[in-house]
Formats: sequence, C-alpha cells, structure tokens
Amino acid sequence: MFALLDQNGPFATKGLPPGENIFSENSRNRVKMLRAKEMISRYRVLRNQVFDILDVNSIVEIETLIKDKARKLETNRRAYKLLGNMFGIAGNEREIISRIDGYSRTADGVIRYLRNKVLANYSSHIEITNEIDATSSPVDLLLINYDRRYHKKARFEAKRKLLLMQLAGSIDHRERETDVEAKFSDFLSFLNNYVWNSDSLIGELTPAYLLSDHEPENFLCKNVQVISTAEAEKVTPDIGRKLTLVKRRNFKGDGRSIPIYVSIRKKPSEAKVLKLLRKGEENPAVAVDDELGLMGVVDSVMDIKTFQKHLTKSAIKADSFMTLEEVSDTISGGRHSNTNIGSSSKTPMFKFFARMGGMRVEFILHTNESYLNYMYQKDVAHDEYEVKRIFDSGVAELLFPYEIYHLDMKKVKDKQIGWFRSRIEEF
Repeated sequence: MFALLDQNGPFATKGLPPGENIFSENSRNRVKMLRAKEMISRYRVLRNQVFDILDVNSIVEIETLIKDKARKLETNRRAYKLLGNMFGIAGNEREIISRIDGYSRTADGVIRYLRNKVLANYSSHIEITNEIDATSSPVDLLLINYDRRYHKKARFEAKRKLLLMQLAGSIDHRERETDVEAKFSDFLSFLNNYVWNSDSLIGELTPAYLLSDHEPENFLCKNVQVISTAEAEKVTPDIGRKLTLVKRRNFKGDGRSIPIYVSIRKKPSEAKVLKLLRKGEENPAVAVDDELGLMGVVDSVMDIKTFQKHLTKSAIKADSFMTLEEVSDTISGGRHSNTNIGSSSKTPMFKFFARMGGMRVEFILHTNESYLNYMYQKDVAHDEYEVKRIFDSGVAELLFPYEIYHLDMKKVKDKQIGWFRSRIEEF
C-alpha cells in the first residue's frame, strides 16, 4: 500500500492523471519502473480493485463516470455497501456511511496532528487542499485521482487520504473484533476497585510539584524534590530549573499509603495509523500491541517494586491471575535494547505488559528523576522522540514528498528538534 505514495515510484502522482493512452511517455515510464521493481502483479491487483469499486472496465469509463452525476451517486451507494461488508460494519445504509466517513475524519486527523505538533512551524506548507478536506466519500476521492481538473497536489492528497482511510478502517475493524472500548472500561474499573486506595474518591487527585535542577549540557536531572503548591509559588525561575506539576493518586503497599502520578491511555486511531506507517505494516494486529497503557511515576525504585507487587495481588482480588510479559528494567542503570525508530536506548524505565482479565496492558513505571529525564533530557525527551520517529522512519517524506511540498525534511527535522529543545529548556 505504501508504495502508492512514493513519488519516486511507479505510482507517483504526475502533472496529469493516468489516461487511456497506453503509448504515452508516462505510461511507458511507469511500465519500465513496474518491471524494474517487480511490481507488475501488484499494479494489476490495484487496477482491478479500482475498476471493481467503481464498477467500470477501463480508464475511459472512469472519465465518463466523472461527468455522470446520477451514475456517480449510484456508484457511491454501491461502494459504501461493499466497503461496509469488507470492514464488517453492521447497521443500515446511513450507519455504514457514517462509520466510513469517520475513517475520513481520522485520515484528516493524522495530518492535522502533524500540522499542530511535529510540523507545527510548517503548518501552512502542509495544509490540506480545501476540496480534499471537504471530501469524505471513497469514490469521490478515487475519481479525483483521474480528474484532469484537479491540481497535482490535490490529486496526491486524495490518494493519501484514501490510504489513510484504509488504515483507519483496518484499525476500527480490529478494535471491534477485540472489543477495545469495553476492555478499556474494564481496566479503569479494575484500577478504581482494586488498585487505588479505597479511602479516596474515584478521580480524587492531590496536586504536587517536582522541583528539579538539570545539567546545562544535556538537561539531565541532577536532583529533584517534591514540594507543595504553596511552596511552588515561592520558587524563583532560573535557567536549568524546572517546576513540573503532578496530580497524584495513592495506593496502599507495605503498610503505607504511596503517592503515584498516573497517566492512563487508550491509543487514539490517529496514533495507531501513524504507528502502522512508521512500521510499514498494514495489519494493526501485528503492529499495534500497546492499545491500552498506564504510565506511573513514584518517588523511588522501592515504590516501583511495591506497586508491581501490589498490582499482581490486586488482580488476584479481582479473581484473575496476572502474568508479566516482556519485562524490561533499566530504572536502576544500564540500557534497554529499543528497536523503535527514533527512540533512545538511554531512556530508563521499568516496563512490562500485564495480562489479566482478558486484557493485555502496557505498564511503564518511572521514579520522579527518570520521569523528568523522559520529559526533558536532551536526546531522550519524549517530544524529541516524537519528532525523530516521524522523520527517521520516512513517514514525513512519504506523506509530504519534496516534489509536492518543497520541504527538505532533513533541515525541517533539525529545526523542529531545536524548536522543541528551546521550549523544553525555557523557564
């Protein structure tokens, strides 16, 4: 699928859309490239899929379909039904259309996320063409690729949106198969009923601040202390000093109440789409193994061990055995072997997947010090990681090729990392 967006490959979007003239220079060059890359069979499969969804037999018929409003309307209705069955969507015609149009919103959401964060300084460069932004029908997007009235950028973005919608549909199908929504609700119930201190109200949080000093050359945390809101108001800002708010819950372990800052997540569809792109994988069952997750921050390594023990005992109270899988402990020193593109092997954490109650949940546990390094340290900070993995995996170039957007992604990456570093280190 991802070869469709490669502007240096046989499926590149050209100045003019594919036409019926098989002897044109573009057609001859495409055939040569398909043969060189051994993609003839893939091309035939793709062409047949296009013809099947549009209910045509040739590109000439596609050009006729573009001009026939009544036939286009019927083709749209037919395509929504076919796609609804492919993705296993139950419901009437309106419900199926609504669900598939939701994939369109996810596709646009992927680009908007990159515009608003990773590529925020280049937002105007990568803005979606209005006509593509306003189009959600797969048939209409597909026809744009063959419509000579549309500019090259618009046709590329229509193709890109279709691919992102395909990934969004696969993810939605997977989530409905695995019942992720119900499992997330069950996970929250498990935490509230068995893990957190029963003397506290559900959602009750106690604000505290982490006052930390950092090394000037790499912003490594030198020391940290937990202070109250009143004490935080008296802190004088300074270079290399950070004041970080953590709203903490607590749990009972070893006969005492232990505070813990918790961030619980269900990975949104946009993030899953980007993960599939980074891994070059079309199947979410293979690439997305961290749909449910919890990050916890406690005061010491001993508190991490206490929480892990408390967690397994809590599962027993909930009538489920808990096994810990893929355990990685670098919180006390050493490095972990991280194969994720753009990530740093210097990131300390206690990480594992917990399997219990029919769920598999990713847990990442930090001390206050390791959490601050995860947030702020040079070459480790999560904001830097987000930037690096989008560029180093080739996703930025795939979604915004130089030929169309005129952005040198190496220079953009360096500038964005510098921008994030300046934001991190400001006081």
